Amino acid sequence: MLHPTPEVLWTPSQSFVEKSNLKKYERWLSEEKSLHFSSYQELWKWSTENVGEFWESIWEYFEIINHSYRYKAVLSGEMPRTKWFEGAKLNYAEHVFRKKSSERPALIFKPEGKPHIEISWDQLERDVAAFRSFLLSSGITKGDCVAGFLPNIPETIVAFLATNSIGAIWSCCSPDFGVSTVIDRFAQIEPKLLIATDGYVYNGKKHSRLEEIKEIQKLIPSIRNTVLIPYIEEYTDKSSLPNSYLWQEALLQKTSALEFEPVDFDHPIWVLYSSGTTGKPKAITHSHGGVLLEHLKYMHFHNDVKPGENFFWFTTTGWMMWNFLQASLLAGATAVLFDGSPGYNGLNLLWDFAAKLPIHHFGTSAPFLTACMKAELEPKTEGDLTRLRSIGSTGAPLPPEAFDWVYKSVSKDVWLCSMSGGTDVCTAFVGGVPYAPVLKGNIQGRALGCSLNAIGDEGKPVINSLGEMVIDKPMPSMPIYFWNDLDYKRYTESYFEKFEGSWCHGDWIKVFEDSSLIIQGRSDATLNRKGIRIGTAEIYSVLNKIEGIKDSLIVNLELENGEDFMPLFIVKNQASDLETLSATIRSTLKSECSPRHVPDKIIEVSDLPYTLSGKKMEVPVKKVLMGLKDAKGINDESIRNPDAMRYFNALDVLQLINS
Repeated sequence: MLHPTPEVLWTPSQSFVEKSNLKKYERWLSEEKSLHFSSYQELWKWSTENVGEFWESIWEYFEIINHSYRYKAVLSGEMPRTKWFEGAKLNYAEHVFRKKSSERPALIFKPEGKPHIEISWDQLERDVAAFRSFLLSSGITKGDCVAGFLPNIPETIVAFLATNSIGAIWSCCSPDFGVSTVIDRFAQIEPKLLIATDGYVYNGKKHSRLEEIKEIQKLIPSIRNTVLIPYIEEYTDKSSLPNSYLWQEALLQKTSALEFEPVDFDHPIWVLYSSGTTGKPKAITHSHGGVLLEHLKYMHFHNDVKPGENFFWFTTTGWMMWNFLQASLLAGATAVLFDGSPGYNGLNLLWDFAAKLPIHHFGTSAPFLTACMKAELEPKTEGDLTRLRSIGSTGAPLPPEAFDWVYKSVSKDVWLCSMSGGTDVCTAFVGGVPYAPVLKGNIQGRALGCSLNAIGDEGKPVINSLGEMVIDKPMPSMPIYFWNDLDYKRYTESYFEKFEGSWCHGDWIKVFEDSSLIIQGRSDATLNRKGIRIGTAEIYSVLNKIEGIKDSLIVNLELENGEDFMPLFIVKNQASDLETLSATIRSTLKSECSPRHVPDKIIEVSDLPYTLSGKKMEVPVKKVLMGLKDAKGINDESIRNPDAMRYFNALDVLQLINS
């Protein structure tokens, strides 16, 4: 299918380009390395063809604090066992605190339904030093695991930085996770300490988690002590929790000046987890040094975050974007936290906060922007958003119509940075490029140091054609391993089975001649219709424009007779008539795409299943409907709304096909 040249929605001014962090780095390359580039594409090509030279330039440019005399080599070995900067000794948290300043707060926190508060760098440093002392007095040392059952609040950042400062390993789950979901994750890493709040607040309601904390304590015998943070109540009784301390008690420990334990470059910084919808979640382990270099690179060059700016991302601690949010502190920005429902008293809540604070960089998910579009919000008429410099979007492909909505209803001058990466690398492979225009529906470009291509059927890179997203050169923030996967079996199966020696991420992408690109959905959810591959994002992009559809999910089922069956499941507005809506869907998909894009059947459902991190569950739904064996192990507690999945579990596909 031909794709017309997308509309240009925003073009960076010459001043924007010249003042960007990326241009500053480019000038440094010219002065210090005698490297000169005429375009971003040339710079990107150099960064991917000279991997060692590029990452060493990042090390030098950002003046990484190395506590050893030198490192052996920038990198050695092949993926997935590449070694980086062997011999180097550093600490992530130390690089955070070298940006401390009395001129701006370190953190700004907005709890749902309450005014925001500011936390100074002095206070943050005092609290981190105090909690560090508590950790050491509790017997936590380098290499031990510390687990958080915590919302997105300042105490969580304090706990992470203190854990990081001694070389202990951080891991966190959001407090809305169920007990079995938490156990599936934390039991793998055997934490010695649990930090938890007494509950959480969402959409005006308090949810106590004291009983869940008791269960977690009981079911993970490695937990020696628990720190309880009173959050939903001013005073919380800890007497029912054995070996427990209140947060205030922990901070009263005798405190010395904040120090940082130097660790090897590849020492674990944290453990993140895959969704765990089928089987045990993968415990994805990242390194101090790899995350540090990647976060410095991406936050400065692809988000263009500068000292003194307010950087916000709407996230819970259960999503890797919470971990990525820490990178704003590395850039000297103020990290802006929000805990609660983004729809509390209306979807304007976060936009209103952005106008009043102000927020300079507003990060969120594609579904949130799409929901605002469908609600016909006009944030620019509700407050002053002229100081908003960028909007970041990730979590799913951002449909072209949402691009339009941002420039029509939020700001015509904002830089919209659609990005895509994942828990796997705790960054983005593709995203914002401050030199490039924003094209409707397109991601601006591939990130520096990310040798990514669309690989076609013949196993070679393709342009203007759909292909698998493949990275053929190592990146330092790729996992060092999966926890308890010492032979790299699960790691290799996850990324390296399809293209030997190259990382296959599992997304369908299309890279254009101008180096912009689009992501068309998961490759394992691709709709293979009569030999033609269709990305699910193509379908959703059209459906987003049809009034009356609140949500949708499409799958294509390959049948034993060589045929296929493509049902579309929709959640419609109450006022919409299904028959009329179905006719509109069919005619619109046929005219805007092709007859192959038209579903075989349109079924109304009350809800659609999502993972805890907000991913639409296309692949699990397809597996369930096809009766595949590994579909039977889907864990209810890994699903945000398990009742929605039960509908598909009970669905008779043959009856659906024949009805």
